[in-house]
Amino acid sequence: MVSYEVSIGFILTNVILRAGPLNLSDIVFAQQSIRYCVPLFPLSIMFFVSGLAETNRHPFDLPEAEAELVAGYFVEYSAMGLALFYLGECANILFMCSLTTVLFLGG
Repeated sequence: MVSYEVSIGFILTNVILRAGPLNLSDIVFAQQSIRYCVPLFPLSIMFFVSGLAETNRHPFDLPEAEAELVAGYFVEYSAMGLALFYLGECANILFMCSLTTVLFLGG
């Protein structure tokens, strides 16, 4: 299984080198003249694809084996356990969306 955190880390390092400070509000203020999605367009596309892969969205939504699709976590978790599992997935999606907005779209 490929770890997509490595590519996200490299992209985050490039954005920090472009902006200067590590503070997220300073990264947003550094984008007042031009959004980073323009000069760092290939990195923004790579960050988007890595974010899709990290959150297990389409087309990276089948990290499990074929046998686990039938008897996977849908069978193992029930009621509140499954709800908390999906809440964690949705929180990860929200985090990746907010990080994309701050890093590339000017906050």
